[in-house]
Amino acid sequence: MSNYVFVIDTDKNPCDPVHPAKARLLLNQNKAAVFRRYPFTIILKEGQNKEGQNARPTPLTVKIDPGSKTTGLAILRGEDVIWGAELSHRGQQIKASLESRRAIRRGRRSRKTRYRPARFLNRKKPKGWLAPSLQHRVDTTLTWVNKLIRYSPIVGITQELVRFDLQKMETPEISGVEYQQGELQGYEVREYLLYKWNRQCAYCGGRDIPLQVEHIQPKAKGGTNRISNLCLACEPCNIRKGTHDIKDFLSGQPDLLSRILKQAKSPLKDATAVNSTRWVLFNALKGTGLPVVTVRGGQTKFNRTRLGRPKTHWLDAACVGRVDSLKLLTSKPLLISAKGHGTRQMCRTDRYGFPSRYVPRHKFVKGFQTGDIVKAIVTRGKKVGEYLGRVAVRSQGSFNITTNQGLIQGISHKYCKHIHKKDGYSYVA
Repeated sequence: MSNYVFVIDTDKNPCDPVHPAKARLLLNQNKAAVFRRYPFTIILKEGQNKEGQNARPTPLTVKIDPGSKTTGLAILRGEDVIWGAELSHRGQQIKASLESRRAIRRGRRSRKTRYRPARFLNRKKPKGWLAPSLQHRVDTTLTWVNKLIRYSPIVGITQELVRFDLQKMETPEISGVEYQQGELQGYEVREYLLYKWNRQCAYCGGRDIPLQVEHIQPKAKGGTNRISNLCLACEPCNIRKGTHDIKDFLSGQPDLLSRILKQAKSPLKDATAVNSTRWVLFNALKGTGLPVVTVRGGQTKFNRTRLGRPKTHWLDAACVGRVDSLKLLTSKPLLISAKGHGTRQMCRTDRYGFPSRYVPRHKFVKGFQTGDIVKAIVTRGKKVGEYLGRVAVRSQGSFNITTNQGLIQGISHKYCKHIHKKDGYSYVA
């Protein structure tokens, strides 16, 4: 069953969300029109104000389960879950883009140019500053909460305010003064690695040879410099592994792979991201003017286990806070993926950071812009069919459409019809 449909009156004030069948009836009877596709919202026409009801809308509550990669959202009417969504963030893409830009700028500044003094000494980050990849998680969550407030009678917000004990996650039996003693107490990094890996190559087992510090999960693929992600390798093994994933590199040696992964601990980036943004998100939600209730993560897990619900982000959100029982009036959440609003680059660069081609001045081509969600019904040619997805415009009028099945290239603008204007997100209903 799909999500309930949001309804606004002729003054764009939120009314009670209705069942999809009721919304379909209003549209067929010409009493309402489609106002927005995602989230699906209809607007009542003149004379149909608030669907002919004079009563006030039923108050709703939006519940949030913040996550590092995906945030769960759910709207409840009492104990009825009428709307759910899973919002996928793009923090890792932002981090990779910033690192790429930094590398290109650094190379350009130092290549046959005069010396320019470092500027880090006269730059100070403001209080409460978050890295762009973390601030993005807060901003996108707040954007969607504001959208839901605009289209439905939300009267309260419930947020899961969880704090992860990172040392407890690594060492469950830790206690007391051990919190002050890190893994490297009494060691330097290289000495610790020599002791941990028995002074031999982690991959080939070679001894009495020069050993190099090696990243188990390559930094190029999101690996960190944490001591648990480091091992020792001889030069031939280090070069042969390169930036390959450890599972691909040791695909033919499952026993060795299992041993290395057992000694290496899982990264804590996701838990750290949630810890860093939880209070910032709370303060941002308070800015909406609605009462914000915070609850612990343990209560969410207790509710989900007691009610026998599967672990998904949107159902976790529905289980946030005090829950006696849940009645799911929807079983298919809206899947939202943050895609960004394009780039400010005036030109594209080559691998050395020099301009290679320029970006067209005009964003709109034949009435479309990159990021619009379109529906193309091709009736002739090699690409006959129906395609729905985000469009990438080309100045010659031949567009590319990214669908759930893949990228379709060379679709003429004549076959395209607007479904949803660009807003920085893609959707799977």
